Amino acid sequence: MYASSLAYESPLPRQRERDRERAFRDKQVVLESPLPRQRERDRERALVARRMLENAKQLRSQQTDAELRLWYHLRAHRFFGLKFKRQKPIGGYIVDFVCMEQRLIVELDGGQHSETLAYDERRDAWLAGQGYRVLRFWNDDVLRDTEGVLEVIRGTLSPSPSPASGRGEEDFPPASGRGE
Repeated sequence: MYASSLAYESPLPRQRERDRERAFRDKQVVLESPLPRQRERDRERALVARRMLENAKQLRSQQTDAELRLWYHLRAHRFFGLKFKRQKPIGGYIVDFVCMEQRLIVELDGGQHSETLAYDERRDAWLAGQGYRVLRFWNDDVLRDTEGVLEVIRGTLSPSPSPASGRGEEDFPPASGRGE
């Protein structure tokens, strides 16, 4: 009886060893899998997006006089019933004003923009590649001739079809809204 009890081996130690080997192999597979790298990239993208939103919020609270003046005319569907957003992240950039319906971006440049022309050109090219039209104005132009700036913006808008005919024959009224 004694010899037969020695010959019998409990399956538990072998099972534990197999489980450890399987766990080790599984860990290796997970480490070699692209999923953790993808998750890391997704986390990085989310962090960048969160930082951009925080930066955009800060820019909205620190607007220049020219931005405030133009925003008064563009906000709340005041400009031909179009919805404009201010300091909106698009791609890796934050644009001053955008009308998504018209794919129109309005940028106001101060004196510092004369030093970053190459950056502005790359940025405008990327935005144009995404289907946006970019209009740039100097802050001084907005402060001195707001109506003229609004007229240029109005001139770039695509007419929408008139409800009566559906053929887009209706033209936009003058930007001043006074009916000249």
